[in-house]
Amino acid sequence: MRPVRTVASLKAGLSTASLQAGFSIVTALFLVVVLTALAVAVMTLSTTQQSTMALDLLGARAYEAARAGVEYGVYQKQINGSCPATHSFVPGGTLSSFSVTVQCSVVSTPGMGSSLDQVTVTASACNVPLSGACPNALSTNPDYVQRTVTVQF
Repeated sequence: MRPVRTVASLKAGLSTASLQAGFSIVTALFLVVVLTALAVAVMTLSTTQQSTMALDLLGARAYEAARAGVEYGVYQKQINGSCPATHSFVPGGTLSSFSVTVQCSVVSTPGMGSSLDQVTVTASACNVPLSGACPNALSTNPDYVQRTVTVQF
């Protein structure tokens, strides 16, 4: 009759190296998973930062285009003596991707003459105009940028 071998007696016959042989594979897989997650997080952060920077640049350009529209409206009133109710145009240079809509209103002061009229010039600039005019309330474009500048004098 053969003696019955227990788990403890079987383990006693195995070397320490053979018991730890699978441990390095588990550690290596854990490190690969952690490093992959870290790389994905860095790539996501980088992509988000680039998108934010691009929208910030578009916002600054839209503001400058709206300022150009206000300057156009003030020039029309002060130099040419007329203030068109609405005028749309596309500025040149780096602002050519924007459309600017200028609105001008004059409120007369009764009994004071035209030199004391209150003039309001509002310019809206956007990069996705609706029928060539800004603002575009129907835009679903994630890159849509609009800035509005108002001047009273």
